Amino acid sequence: MKAFGKILGLVLLGLLLIIVALGFALTHLFDPNDYKDEIRQIARDKAHIELTLNGDIGWSLFPWLGLELHDASVATLIKPTEPFADLQMLGLSVRVLPLLRREVQMSDVRVEGLNLRLNRDKDGHGNWEDVGKVPAPANADTTSTAPAASEPAPEASVAAEKPPQPIRLDIDSLTVNNARVEYSDEKTGKSFSAESIQLSTGAVHDSVNIPLKLTAFLSANQPALRVRTELNGEVRIARALQRYQLEDMRFSGEVTGDPLQGKTMTFSAQGQLVLDKAANVAEWTGIKIAANQLRALGELKVNDLDKTPQVSGGISIAQFDLAKFVDSIGQKLPAMAEGSLSKVELVSRLAATPTSLALDNFNLKVDDSTFSGRIAVEDFAKQSLRAVLKADTFNVDRYLPPKSAEANSATQVRQAEVASTEADAMAGAGSTPLPPAPTKDAWSNERLLPVERLSKLDVDADLTFGQLTLQKLPIHNAALKATGQGGLLTLANLRGDLYEGNFETTGTLDVRQPVPALNLQTKINRVPAEKILESQGKNPPVKGLVTLNSSLTGSGNSQKALIETLNGNASFVINNGVLLNANLEQQLCKGIATLNRKTLGSEPRGKDTPFQELRGNLTFRNGVASNPDLKVRIPGMTVNGDGDIDLRVLGMDYRVGIIVEGDTSAMPDPACQVGDKFVGIEWPLRCRGPLELGAKACRVDNDRMSQVAAKRAGDRISEKIDEKWGDKVDPKLKDALKELFKR
Repeated sequence: MKAFGKILGLVLLGLLLIIVALGFALTHLFDPNDYKDEIRQIARDKAHIELTLNGDIGWSLFPWLGLELHDASVATLIKPTEPFADLQMLGLSVRVLPLLRREVQMSDVRVEGLNLRLNRDKDGHGNWEDVGKVPAPANADTTSTAPAASEPAPEASVAAEKPPQPIRLDIDSLTVNNARVEYSDEKTGKSFSAESIQLSTGAVHDSVNIPLKLTAFLSANQPALRVRTELNGEVRIARALQRYQLEDMRFSGEVTGDPLQGKTMTFSAQGQLVLDKAANVAEWTGIKIAANQLRALGELKVNDLDKTPQVSGGISIAQFDLAKFVDSIGQKLPAMAEGSLSKVELVSRLAATPTSLALDNFNLKVDDSTFSGRIAVEDFAKQSLRAVLKADTFNVDRYLPPKSAEANSATQVRQAEVASTEADAMAGAGSTPLPPAPTKDAWSNERLLPVERLSKLDVDADLTFGQLTLQKLPIHNAALKATGQGGLLTLANLRGDLYEGNFETTGTLDVRQPVPALNLQTKINRVPAEKILESQGKNPPVKGLVTLNSSLTGSGNSQKALIETLNGNASFVINNGVLLNANLEQQLCKGIATLNRKTLGSEPRGKDTPFQELRGNLTFRNGVASNPDLKVRIPGMTVNGDGDIDLRVLGMDYRVGIIVEGDTSAMPDPACQVGDKFVGIEWPLRCRGPLELGAKACRVDNDRMSQVAAKRAGDRISEKIDEKWGDKVDPKLKDALKELFKR
């Protein structure tokens, strides 16, 4: 037995020596470089590719089946002279015996200088689409390749074949150095590339964490963009479970290029990535994202990967300065107040598909405002925006662009003209000539609406505000409901409480036609008129609670165009008001003194004129409002007016009559004592000038005053006739004489 064992040992040793000798002979006596032509032909016949081997082939047989390729390139058989891939060196080795057990045990795999060139021509055909295809012969009959109709189809195997066992991977490491991938599209002129690709891994085993590091420089030409990237983490591959993980993922880099206007954006992303193909689910948990000043946390999950992917998750963006962030990436926000968008933070749940995005449980803080609710884009292609939001407070003015230099200059010129006219009016207390009628345009000709954007907008918004500041007006309990689709925007409701009153507005804006058309209905209930004017930077000529109903239309895309096409009607009432710095009593005094042929002895006083009610109706025609029935109720007198308000130049021209209703109390100046003889007479005034002057632009109407004087003289003669003749003369004769003197 001992002898048999000894003999067996010698035999095994002999076989091992023979195998080693054969391996030595194969690797030293057989040179694969002598068979390059045969290898290229095999590549053509089996893989249908054109393989070019410019460098040497190195190899080993046992115990490692080793291979090294140097200076090799690959092309398609369609274009064999245009390689789409080449490399400087590929080195790998595989243990021979494990291959018999369907196990792949490899040592280090190294790839040096790989270049992959992908190109899509002007017809949209990519060079990679020809890989593995055999070119058709020049004169081949295309119909000959079709199978004969009578040829029986191969019978399906009755017995189901046992699925092959997956090959077990076992690689010591994988290293890729200085690789490059580039893509170009001749039709669009766009190109993308990944350069200086460096990839290194630890030992690659199934269901074991594999350390991974990948770096690359990415670039594009339209627009010019360059990105430095680095990816670190641990990959875990469970092929049997079809589960793939990237744990402790850290992705970072820098972005530069034309869109950033010379600025640089640094970014990073962290988290755990899982792809479960069996369940068609992907997850990214523990998300941490940073981009310059921006910091965000979150989680994302994608279901139905085999159908229409459904994304769900949450996101939280820490407070950051949005204005500085936008500037740091080379972009510009529209002009707005200094310090705006300096404090922005967001918390929300999200749901998305390839065509939509919804933010639920939305909570956004912008400066001093907080918004909550839901906002969604139901269709990216149609820009279908849906929003249901509630805000505590929001100052719209803070985020609106300031007036242009042209508009500011026009405003300053008008203010100077009004101030000069007002100073003259106050100095003379109505004794100076009538102010000239304004002639200069009061409105901007700048483009007002982004028509192209509005015409494509699909929006349905329902917004509420605890307090909304708009045009410096503090609106409480504001609510806005608006829709827009196909170029027709509808303001279903805009309402709120304004000071002691309230307002409500509805309307439409039609941008489906070349010239935008506006239709607006407004109701204002007991809102202080002076507050509205003061908020617009104007000195109010009147105080009081205004109630207004209006229905107006206009067309155009500037303030000037809208005002010049303004048509419609309105009615207004101002209660318990005051005509500021306008002394109608003084104007009445001047008229009475004229008839009394006396001179006012006291200096005119610039005091206000309180009134009980001011009302009227307006009819708008191309920017000019006609007001034929202005009435002002003042204790002891009534004021009637008939005139026009030219909104194009913010001017007015009124004929006004003051009627003393019977209050014969002493006037401040003896020259204008009323008495019974002046009761019921309509004293004429003319009011002309800038609208801002209000009653300060009123003067005694001398033309109509002569008619009053003539009438008053006729009345005196009639009194004398009655006094002298009494009943001595025929009444018909007396009436004829009275009528004669009144003419």
